[in-house]
Amino acid sequence: MTPSVPPGAQASTPDSIAAGVPDPAYSVRFDENGWHTYGPSVSPDGSAFAYIVDDGTGYPRAAQRVLTPDGVGELRWVRVPGTGPVRKLVHSSDGQWLAVELAPGGGEHHQVWVVTTDPDDDTAHRVAATRPDGNPYTAGSERSFGTVTLVGWDTDWVLITATATDGTAHSLRIHPSTGATQTLDVRVGGALIDSWKGATLLRVGPRGYHDMLLLRRRERQDGTGSAGPLDRHIRRSARPLRPALAVGAREDEPEVEMSTLLPNDPGSVTDDGYILDQGFDHPSLVFVGPPGDAERDLDSVQAVVRSDFDAKYPRLLGVEVTRTGTRFRVLAQRAGCGLDAFAVSHDQSTVAMLWNTDGHSELQIMTLPDQTLHDPIPLPGDVASELSISAAGTLVAVTVSSPQRSPLVHLINTASREVTPVRDDMVAGTGPSHTLRPELHAFSARDGMPLSGWLFRPAQRSADAGDAPTPYLLYFHGGPEAQTRPDYHFLFGPLVDAGIGVFAPNVRGSSGYGRLFSHADDRYGRYAGIDDAADCAEYLVDAGIADPDALYVSGRSYGGYLTLACLTFHPHLFAAGIAICGMSDLESFFRNTEPWIAVAAYTKYGHPESDRELLRDLSPIHRIDEVCAPLLVIHGAHDTNVPVSESQQIVHELRSRGRVAELLMFGDEGHEIVKRNNQQRLTNAVADWVLRHPSAAAAHAESHRLARAAEFGWDAAHSVSDQARLS
Repeated sequence: MTPSVPPGAQASTPDSIAAGVPDPAYSVRFDENGWHTYGPSVSPDGSAFAYIVDDGTGYPRAAQRVLTPDGVGELRWVRVPGTGPVRKLVHSSDGQWLAVELAPGGGEHHQVWVVTTDPDDDTAHRVAATRPDGNPYTAGSERSFGTVTLVGWDTDWVLITATATDGTAHSLRIHPSTGATQTLDVRVGGALIDSWKGATLLRVGPRGYHDMLLLRRRERQDGTGSAGPLDRHIRRSARPLRPALAVGAREDEPEVEMSTLLPNDPGSVTDDGYILDQGFDHPSLVFVGPPGDAERDLDSVQAVVRSDFDAKYPRLLGVEVTRTGTRFRVLAQRAGCGLDAFAVSHDQSTVAMLWNTDGHSELQIMTLPDQTLHDPIPLPGDVASELSISAAGTLVAVTVSSPQRSPLVHLINTASREVTPVRDDMVAGTGPSHTLRPELHAFSARDGMPLSGWLFRPAQRSADAGDAPTPYLLYFHGGPEAQTRPDYHFLFGPLVDAGIGVFAPNVRGSSGYGRLFSHADDRYGRYAGIDDAADCAEYLVDAGIADPDALYVSGRSYGGYLTLACLTFHPHLFAAGIAICGMSDLESFFRNTEPWIAVAAYTKYGHPESDRELLRDLSPIHRIDEVCAPLLVIHGAHDTNVPVSESQQIVHELRSRGRVAELLMFGDEGHEIVKRNNQQRLTNAVADWVLRHPSAAAAHAESHRLARAAEFGWDAAHSVSDQARLS
C-alpha cells in the first residue's frame, strides 16, 4: 500500500537525493537560508572577535568582526588557502594573528593555518605541514603528519598536537613566520593542552581514562650541561625526562621534568586545563598564603583543570606543583551537575564556566583572587558551548542554541551581565524547527539502570494519513561519550514536520550522568548498551507513545553502530533502519581506521588482540542473517574515522542475502555531513525511508520473501504464489 503524503511534505524532484538511492517519494520542508555561527574567539583586547559561519552555500568558513562602543562591525571573511570546513580558530596573544584548523574535504586529516587579522594583508602560513623524521642519520628528510589539531598560543608561538600516521602524538610549539619548531613531548595517546613560560600541560591516556601531566623545561643553571642547585632540589619531587626535543636539539638543551597533577583514580577523566601566570614570580591566586609567607615557593606552577577526580561529575580544580610536591583544591563544583567547559582571562581575574544541568547549560563567572562565584547569567537558549574570554575578563563569547534555533554566537559583558546576540549581517532562518517542543522522559533499563531521552512529538496528523500509526524514529548520538541535549539538530524539525516523531535517548555510555554511567558500556558492558536501545523502543510502546508496528532506528557514528546492532540483536522491533557512518565490523574498524583513533578506542570497545572474540561477537556483520528490516546506510566518502568500507560491506552482505539495503554516499563529506545541501538530501532520504516502509510486519514479511528468493536463486519479481510454497 502506498502511504498518503504526510502533512508538510511535498512531491520530490528528481535531483533531491544523491546518486545510488532511488528518488524519494517525498521532499520534507527543511530549515533553509538561515546562517549558523559558532566557535567564537575573542581578541585579547576585546576589540574584535572571529567565529565560524555556515551560510548554507558550502563548507563553514571563518569570519572576523570589529567591536566598537557603537556595536559590532561588518563581517569580513578570513581567507584561508585551503578547501574544507573550518573546525576551530584562536587569536594569538597579541591579537595580530588567527590560527585556523581546517578539515580538507571534510576528512580527518586536518591542517592548521595562521593568517593575519589585518584585512589588507593576505599573509598565511601553514604550520606542521611536514616534520623532521628525528633520525640523526637522515637529517633533513621530512614526512607528513597524519593530522594536526589546533590547541592555542604561547605568546607568539602556536600550539598544536600533530599526530603521525603511526598514531604517535607530537606536542609542538611553532613560530608561524619563521617555522621554528620546538617539540614539547612525543608519545602515543598524548595531547597538548596548554603551554606557558616553560611549563606544559599534557593529557595522556585512552578514552575514559585521561590523566594530566605537567612538563617543565628548565634551563641548566651552571652552563656546563649539568644541573645547578635549584634543578637538583626540584628533581626530588619530579621525574626527570630526556632533554626537550627540538629541531637541531643539542646536549645543552633544557631538561624536561614531569609531574602528575592528581593522584591515581582509575576511570577518572582530567581533560582540560590552563596554566596560571602566578607562582613564577609572585604568589598564587589559587593557594593564597598568609602575608609575607617566607615558605611561599615563587618558582611553583599553578593550573586550573576540569576533572571528575574523586567525584561523580567534573569539577574545577586548582593545582599547584612546588619544590616539595603537588597539592590541589576544589575551586568550583555543583551538586548533581558537571562542568562542561571553562575559560580563564589572561590577567587571571575572571573564570567563565559552563555547567551541564540535566542537559541545559548555565553560564557562571568566578572572580579571582577572592574566588567568588557569582549568580549564573541567563542565556537565551538551552545549550551553550565554545567559551572564549578577553584578556581582562570583561567580555565573553559563547555559542548558544536550542531545538528551535540554530547555533548563534552571543557576547556577554561580565560586569553588566548583558547578553548580546550577534544577529546583524545575519540571514534569519525559517523552517519547521521553530515549532519543536522537546519533552524529557526518564525511565529504567531492564537491569534498573536509569535512562532518559528527549521526545519530539509530531503535530496532529492530517486525515490523509488514515488509520496508519504515527511513525517514531529512535535516534542515537555518537561517541558513545556524547550526550543528546536540547540543542539544534538539522534532522529533527523536518522529520517532526513531516509527521515522524523522534526520540533521542541517552543510553549507558553517554556523558552528563556521572562516571559510572559513562563507563557502563565499556567492553563487555556493550551488550547492556545494546539492550538499552531495545528498552527505549519498548518504553515508547509501553507508555502509549508509539505503535510497535511503526518504530524505526537511526544514528550517526557510534549511533550508526547502535542502529546496526539493534537490527541484528533485536531484529523484530523495528520497521526499518538508517545507519549513518556506523561501524559494521569492529575488527575491520580497528584494522582500517586511523591509528590514533584505534589506540584511543581500546578501552571502550576492547583490544583487537586480547578481546578478539568479544569484538567479533559484538559486530553486526556476524549476525547479518538476523536482519529482517530494510536498511539505508549513509556515509561521507572522505571519512577515515569510520572507514567507508564499514558501510559498503554491510550493504553488500545484505544484498547478497536478498535483503533490502541501499547506500547513500556523499562525495564531498567526511565523518560529519556539514554542507547544507547535503544535510537536506540526508533529511529527505531519512524521511523517505521511514515513510516507504510504514509497517514492521509488512517489512519483515517482505524481507523473508526476498531472502527465500535469494536462497533459491529466484528473481525478486518471481511470482508470490510460487515463493509462498517455500515459506
